[in-house]
Amino acid sequence: MTQKISKKIREKCKKIKLVVTDVDGVLTDGSRFYDRTGECMKKFNNHDGMGVNLLFRNNIPTIILTKEKSLIVKKWASDMNISSLFWGAKQKELELPKINKNFSVKNSEIAFIGDDVNDIETLLEVGFSACPSNANYHTKDIVDYICDSKAGQGCFREITDLILSEKFPQKKKWY
Repeated sequence: MTQKISKKIREKCKKIKLVVTDVDGVLTDGSRFYDRTGECMKKFNNHDGMGVNLLFRNNIPTIILTKEKSLIVKKWASDMNISSLFWGAKQKELELPKINKNFSVKNSEIAFIGDDVNDIETLLEVGFSACPSNANYHTKDIVDYICDSKAGQGCFREITDLILSEKFPQKKKWY
């Protein structure tokens, strides 16, 4: 993080008990690779995967919330200790009550990382909202924090580090 973090953002990060993320345009650079049988590859950043595991080891679950239904995402989620996968969500904000109930959290205790116009309603409802540096400009206009990192290049990890350093300022070993 190269930017100065405001007191307001620091306070929001301290309250976070759950991190929710989109996939394409956040965890990946948004590219999709197809062969004649359909989607066959996505590229994920290992730093983001470590971010999920750092949150997990510090009792902060991570949820994937995406409109896609991709077996690649399901496999990555399983490998990385994602606590829950909400896929096929056409209106992501409608999933928040289920997430609140399943994880015993309030919207104000949720961080969400999204990148495009279909994420805006959810970004507006959570306690802390963020997007990659190359997100859609409408999204950038409404979030609390714009990452230095681009989609698929560690923006999830950037948010992880920010949240953990604010929640546990005295902790030297997160893993």
